[in-house]
Amino acid sequence: MPTIRLAYRDHDRTPVIYCIKAMAERHYGVHVIGLQIEERHAFENALFNDQCDVIIEHTEYLYPEAAKGRTIALFCAPQIHRGLKLVVPQTFAALDELRGRAMAVRDLGRPHAITLWLRKMGLEKEVRTVIVRDQEIGRWQQWRKVASHECAACFVAPIYLPPALDAGLKTFPVEEAEIVSNFAQACLSQFAPRNPALMKDYMKAVIHALALLSYRRDEAMEIIAKEPMRLMKITDRAELRRQVDSIAEMLHVKPYPTAEAIVNSNEIAAHEYGARIENPVTLWDLHWVKELDDEGFIDELVASLSVR
Repeated sequence: MPTIRLAYRDHDRTPVIYCIKAMAERHYGVHVIGLQIEERHAFENALFNDQCDVIIEHTEYLYPEAAKGRTIALFCAPQIHRGLKLVVPQTFAALDELRGRAMAVRDLGRPHAITLWLRKMGLEKEVRTVIVRDQEIGRWQQWRKVASHECAACFVAPIYLPPALDAGLKTFPVEEAEIVSNFAQACLSQFAPRNPALMKDYMKAVIHALALLSYRRDEAMEIIAKEPMRLMKITDRAELRRQVDSIAEMLHVKPYPTAEAIVNSNEIAAHEYGARIENPVTLWDLHWVKELDDEGFIDELVASLSVR
């Protein structure tokens, strides 16, 4: 069976990865091997050292590699918002209350995206950002700086939200800046033309997994409640469902990036990796998604999964 070696860093990605794996093997004759490579530098070298065929997260490092002349292809973007929740004190009533205050910003996972959000809200010059490292305070625990009144707000991933709410904080609804976010995938440009049928079948599996999570979540849960649940170290099925819901609600079955997401991600790469691509569209190869879309594959799949 043709094989795709799919690399990722964080086990939080496994609900989507294992749905891709299941759909690929059940329906499209593709074996998907999920490879966790947690250490950052090892992950960033994996594509170039032939340790994997495709990566499914943390794509910003590819921009400086492209600037050096390496040829890569970003080929789908199922999520163009990070899906983070703005965490604030109970008395918070308007974004204007952030003016002249500080926001706690996580050191990992595209911290410059918060600056982009502030810019979109017209607050970039009005709010000071304070980097708070996970190693110092705990994974996604930046809300502690809000609870202590050291900062006015912070963003928290939904799956890590309950402790912040338990501490008496609340979420405040805001529009996010679009970026190429979780589950975006990339391969080397030379891999794709050598494996055209494999790439198309794999893309079918990716889209099928996105549709399954969107329209048949109970069926997706049967996949996720096995190995992903163990890898995520979750023991409660209700908590697993809560986390899967927070992931699935951000996914787009037609995984096209937006112009805003492409431009913003280029700025993030420039800020965090020191390399801006003159025309970041050149890093994208969306012809597999477009082909399947034009052929009616996606609409037909959604229609079939929408019927109960």
